[in-house]
Amino acid sequence: MIIVAHDRYFLNKVVTKVVELDNGHATVFLGNYSDYAAKKAMLRNAQLKAWMNQQQEIKHQEQVIARLKSFNREKSIKRAESREKMLDKIDRLEKPTELNSEIHLQLHPRVESGEDVLKVEHLSKAFDSQQLFSDLNFSVKRGEKVAIIGNNGTGKTTILKIINSVIEADAGSFTLGSKVHIGYYDQEHHVLHMEKTLFEEIADDYPTLTNTEIRNTLAAFLFTGDDVFKQIKDLSGGERGRVSLAKLMLSEANFLILDEPTNHLDIVSKEILEHALNQYTGTVLYVSHDRYFINQTASRILDLTGNTLVNYIGNYDYYLEKREELTRIYAPETSVSSVEQSTTAAIASSGKDEWQKRKEEQARERKRQNDLKKTEDQIQKLEARNQEIDDQMCLESVYTDVAKCMELNKEKTENANKLEALYEVWESLM
Repeated sequence: MIIVAHDRYFLNKVVTKVVELDNGHATVFLGNYSDYAAKKAMLRNAQLKAWMNQQQEIKHQEQVIARLKSFNREKSIKRAESREKMLDKIDRLEKPTELNSEIHLQLHPRVESGEDVLKVEHLSKAFDSQQLFSDLNFSVKRGEKVAIIGNNGTGKTTILKIINSVIEADAGSFTLGSKVHIGYYDQEHHVLHMEKTLFEEIADDYPTLTNTEIRNTLAAFLFTGDDVFKQIKDLSGGERGRVSLAKLMLSEANFLILDEPTNHLDIVSKEILEHALNQYTGTVLYVSHDRYFINQTASRILDLTGNTLVNYIGNYDYYLEKREELTRIYAPETSVSSVEQSTTAAIASSGKDEWQKRKEEQARERKRQNDLKKTEDQIQKLEARNQEIDDQMCLESVYTDVAKCMELNKEKTENANKLEALYEVWESLM
């Protein structure tokens, strides 16, 4: 099978090889999506490290050459010219491309809310003869990241709209806690004004921002140049999503209510949003079908099933593990087919194996990082000593002293052998 998909959870469960298309080049990574993401990051870090090391060495050699020339002696000038020839022969590495496609999203609450952020009591809602849910009760505490999941048509988005006062409940109530300020991301983008330009959409809501600040904000979400004068109605779904996220970033809210925030976002943008939410010190309540996103960000899951909510303290893998047991207790009228049960059990077992595997990989990675640091420290010390020797060899009192020169030359040769071995160790660790 060849699969094109943005569903990273699905890719993790199914694929054995990933072909990445980037700037017109195809690169093959063995393993599933998580393997690809880890190897991609390591590969880029290794490339960047190698480039930076080479740049450092080039700069060091140029400084030595300049120093030798400054002595204005025949021997020093010849040695400088010899170093210049060696420098010209270096196969210079290309600088790794910048990750300029990322959305640089940072969310900062303006004020800290009280401990109790939201309390929902006996909430019910129906449309015509269809009862979506009844007698829902739940609360959200400060700092929690809560995901509401469930089948289509069960009323997940409706719950968010009620809490955000977009529609009214048939019965029940909700209470917001002390100093709670809501930031709302609507998948239908009703918070946007279709007739406005992107620039006007930001400027009208945040009149204290300068033109430069507005442009910088939009540029962070990939809107540059004349893009800022496009009308909202002319944007694609993904572009409108980025504008909504830009407004959310500026809101400084301490309680984010997000309705399908990863819809229309590419994988890189999803990962930037995940990182931003994980660093966010406020509270988050969201609806999503993106299982990988839920697994990365949720600290608690509310499953809307059988017209009620079943609570799971954990991420999506934990939900899969406990789903059958808790659904049977709290929503007995909701049947889980035998096929679904066996699938859930298989995935739960796989989740445990993956957890153990991740734990072992993390231990190996910590050891690798420690060994890498020790190796780099040793390399740095030897290179620093070699630089000292070079500097000393440029001194007349030294290069006229044959015994001293031989002693320093012997030390540098020994250092060179040690460095060669350390470079090989460093390469293998990288």
